[in-house]
Amino acid sequence: MTISVYDVTVPVFTRMLTNLLAIMDKAEASAAERKFDTKVLSDMRLSPDMIPFRGQVMIATDHVKGCVCRLSGREIPSWPDTEHSFDELRARIRKALDLLATIRPEDLAGGESREVTLKLGGQDVTMPGLTYLTERALPNFFFHVTTAYAILRHGGVPVGKRDYIG
Repeated sequence: MTISVYDVTVPVFTRMLTNLLAIMDKAEASAAERKFDTKVLSDMRLSPDMIPFRGQVMIATDHVKGCVCRLSGREIPSWPDTEHSFDELRARIRKALDLLATIRPEDLAGGESREVTLKLGGQDVTMPGLTYLTERALPNFFFHVTTAYAILRHGGVPVGKRDYIG
């Protein structure tokens, strides 16, 4: 059995973003039960020098769109980072899910060898698609989704590993 670039991107991103939506639903219910605005959670961070929950969601979705577009040769859509509320963040996640729904296995065929150029430390760095996928896109996506989960968990939202994994 051959595993394709599609197999390790679209279904993985779709599952994790769908799980994040469900975790946000639990967070909203928890906030309502405890009688506080979800804006508190949206602005929450684990450390003073860390990006807040809302930023983690924005960056995770940026990695989704960047990854599938770079590896398929598509133009990366520009999404302004203006979301603050849970509803706005959910809409952004759904926008990423809608983008993923347009990607077919044939769109990503050959993506592992497609040259990807990123700006890293102010320098253009070019790498094969597989290196980009395994060393940049997936680790960054999981970092930000995990951090978003951890922020909500730290904020008292009753979620566990099963919620994260789905």
